[in-house]
Amino acid sequence: MLIETLRHLVVEHSRLLVSQSLTRGTGGNISAINEDRSLVAITPSGVPYSIMTASDVCVVDLDGKRIDGDLLPSSELDLHLECYRRRLDVGSVVHSHSTYATVMACLGLPLQPIHYLIGFAGEDVPVTPYEVFGTAELARLAVDVMGDRNAVLLGNHGLLAVGRDLPSAFNVAEEIEFVAEIYYKTLCVGGGKLIEDDLFKASIAKFASYGQQVSALKADEAR
Repeated sequence: MLIETLRHLVVEHSRLLVSQSLTRGTGGNISAINEDRSLVAITPSGVPYSIMTASDVCVVDLDGKRIDGDLLPSSELDLHLECYRRRLDVGSVVHSHSTYATVMACLGLPLQPIHYLIGFAGEDVPVTPYEVFGTAELARLAVDVMGDRNAVLLGNHGLLAVGRDLPSAFNVAEEIEFVAEIYYKTLCVGGGKLIEDDLFKASIAKFASYGQQVSALKADEAR
């Protein structure tokens, strides 16, 4: 089986999308690219995560051509491939429909530094205008607005998170959902106090190594 380890990782983290309440049903999608950046493992379209197997995970090249697997890839294939084509630092993409990130996306409100854990994404998390799901237009817009950050809110849709590997990207999705929940709840009572710029920049600087050990451990466990 081509890129078998990555396909098993995609299955494992797809199930975590549901168990960690980052999506419902078959919503959301996950992918990872191999080391030479020639092949992408991505969740198939419409398959329940509870019964998905590694052989169900689709393998495509960067042009979207199916290389292995009998099922159709996720409808958001373009969204994933656009990240890999334009961000050479990205090794994995996680798209979720987590509740609070989606609420903020539907409000059209970017996430601000209300909590230092927003540093998993960068200095903030912007939000795109709405574009039809599964389109090349959405893919281009999302990567444009995300810039060099690790996350972007997709207007009236959900969250896109990226990382150097799958555990890292999934961690970004989890932490940004937490920040979105905190930010939304502070707004409900009049708004919270944002972290002062100089202190926040000092916090951001520490994220260069934050979480690397956890990511490595998770990757080892999946092998």
